[in-house]
Amino acid sequence: MNESGRVEAFSDGVFAIAITLLVLQLAVANPSQVHTAGGAWHELGHLWTAYDAYVVSFLVIGIMWLNHHTVFGYVARVDRGLLVINLVLLLVVAALPFPTALVSDWLDEPGPAEVSMAVFSAFMVLHALTFQAMWWWLTRTGHLFDRRVDVEAARRTRLRFAAGTIVYPILVGLSFVSPVITLGLHFALALYYAFNQLPIPLKPDAPADDEGAVAV
Repeated sequence: MNESGRVEAFSDGVFAIAITLLVLQLAVANPSQVHTAGGAWHELGHLWTAYDAYVVSFLVIGIMWLNHHTVFGYVARVDRGLLVINLVLLLVVAALPFPTALVSDWLDEPGPAEVSMAVFSAFMVLHALTFQAMWWWLTRTGHLFDRRVDVEAARRTRLRFAAGTIVYPILVGLSFVSPVITLGLHFALALYYAFNQLPIPLKPDAPADDEGAVAV
C-alpha cells in the first residue's frame, strides 16, 4: 500500500469509529421505570431529539467521508503538511459525537438547546476550515496530486470549497434564535452536499500516476 493509501485507510478507521459512536446516544433514560406498552411508546417518542441529532450527524460524517475519499482518490503522494492537516481534520471528526450528545440531551430544553446547537454548529465551522485548509495545501503547488488532476483548474475551485466557512458561522448565530430550525438547516446542507459534490478538475485523457512515494 502506498503512503496516500495508508493515510486514507487510517482516516477511514477514524470515520468508522466516529460514526459508530453516534448510536450510543439512542438510549432510554430510565428503562426500569417503563412498565406498560403505552409508557414504552411514550419514552421512545420522547427520544425525538436523539433521533434527529443522530440522523444529522450520521449524514454529516458520511458526507465528510465521501469528500475525503474523493479527494484522496487523486492524491498520489503525501508530505508532512498534508499529514498534519489530515490529523486536525480527523480530530474534529472524532469529536463530533460530543456535540451530537449535547444536542440529543438538550434540544428540547430552552437555554441549553441554544448552547448545544451553537457548539454543534461551531464544530461544523472547524470542519469546514480544516477541509478548506487541506484543499488549499493540495492545490498550493499541486505536486501531491497524480497526473490526472488539472492543478490550475483545481485552484480556481478554492472559493467553492470554502462555502462552508461562510454558511456554518451563520448557523452558529441562528442557533440562538431557533435551535430546531438550525438543526433542520444542518440536515438540509448535508443533503445538498450529498447530491452536489464538487468534482475534481481533471486533464482530458491523462493517465493515472501510480507513484506512491512520500514527498518531504
